[in-house]
Amino acid sequence: MTRNEQAASRGGRKPGTPGALSRWLQQKANARTNRKIRRGRGKLMGMDVLILHTVGRRSGQPRETPVTWFADGEDARLIVASGGGSLHPDWYVNLMAHPDRASIELPGQEAVSVTPHRLDGVDREQAWQRVAAAQPRMAKYQSRSNREYPVIRLTLR
Repeated sequence: MTRNEQAASRGGRKPGTPGALSRWLQQKANARTNRKIRRGRGKLMGMDVLILHTVGRRSGQPRETPVTWFADGEDARLIVASGGGSLHPDWYVNLMAHPDRASIELPGQEAVSVTPHRLDGVDREQAWQRVAAAQPRMAKYQSRSNREYPVIRLTLR
C-alpha cells in the first residue's frame, strides 16, 4: 500500500485534493478578486466574473467565490464547475448541498438570491455550446479533463 493510500484509508487527505496551504492561498486570491469585483471591475482574463455566495456543506460557514459567468436570458446566468479539471470545485459541492442559501453579487451591486439548477442532457449541451462559443478556452479546458464539467443555471429568486 502506498503512502497516499495509507493516508486515505486513515481518513487523511486523498491524493489530488488541496492541502491547508493551497486552500489558504486560494482564499487570499479569492478575497483579492472579490474586492475588485465589489469596486465594479467585473472581468477576469477577459471573462465576466461574479461573486457566488454559498454555505459550507459541512461547516455551515458562509463562502464567497469569484466565478466566471455567461448570460442566459435576462434573469439567468450560467456558471461552469471546472475546478481545475479532476474534481468538482468546493463551491459547486457547497452550492448543491445548500441550493436554497445561494446568492450572487455582480460588480458594484448588492447580493441577490438565486436558484441553482444543474443542467443535463440537451439543456446542458445547448448551454455548453453557448459557453464554448463565448469562451473557446473553456472548451479547450474541458477537452483536457476526464469528467464532464457541470453547467449550472442561476435564476433570480
